[in-house]
Amino acid sequence: MRKNFGAKPYTYPQPVFIIATYGEDGAPDAMNAAWGGISEANEISMCISAGHKTTKNILARKAFTVSMADAAHVVECDYVGVVSANDVPDKLAKAGFHTTKSEFVDAPLIDELAMAVECRLISYDPDSCRLVGEIVNVSVDESVLGPDGKVDVSKLGPIVFDPVNSAYHKLGVKVGNAFQDGLRLK
Repeated sequence: MRKNFGAKPYTYPQPVFIIATYGEDGAPDAMNAAWGGISEANEISMCISAGHKTTKNILARKAFTVSMADAAHVVECDYVGVVSANDVPDKLAKAGFHTTKSEFVDAPLIDELAMAVECRLISYDPDSCRLVGEIVNVSVDESVLGPDGKVDVSKLGPIVFDPVNSAYHKLGVKVGNAFQDGLRLK
């Protein structure tokens, strides 16, 4: 038997994205966003409201980075989501994060987070809060690469948001082979 919950934003997994920008004064800023994902081969989309300082920064600078939150920095990643830069302008520094300017877009990379998608703004709809960015580059710290030069998810330790229980979970256990295992049913 199933239980009905009504219309809720309940899907699994929901990645935990840390969106980083520069403010008008050049100071780095970041926020935690869980409602987002790849929407085209070279696009990322997410839902962020217009009231966020990060949103205002993106609209002004036309650029942002999206880092994958990880288990090693769950406290810091949650902090940048529960504190507003409208109230705490130096929240990135208070979280203990350091930044380096992206070579590709006018936005910061968070040094402590090993994987980031660097984006140019394509569009923002304030009514739906839908932000769409063009993926210009993906940068990955070599510490999370495997011997084959690809991202090793167990080293990256990305976390996902559990919207039903307001929790974070770490990814990493391989359970199958994409585009292969299903072929057995052909």
